[in-house]
Amino acid sequence: MLTSAQLKAARALLGVDQRKLAELSGLSLPTIQRMEGSDGVIRGNVDSLMKLVGALDVAGIELIGEGSVSQGGGRGVRLKA
Repeated sequence: MLTSAQLKAARALLGVDQRKLAELSGLSLPTIQRMEGSDGVIRGNVDSLMKLVGALDVAGIELIGEGSVSQGGGRGVRLKA
């Protein structure tokens, strides 16, 4: 599960705007805007979510789910080593 806050943080870590993230993921700008504008967990087409997560992974973002091992123990993002 990916939250809108995680998506915004990931984009900030990469230093890209919504338009560039749309290009990287093969999604439309309105889709990225809708995802970031949602409250909490992003809901949507599974294919779109997989494209987005895949693009973030290729760009060097590791998504941390709640309960996963991390320094703070909560949700977040971090750059891969």
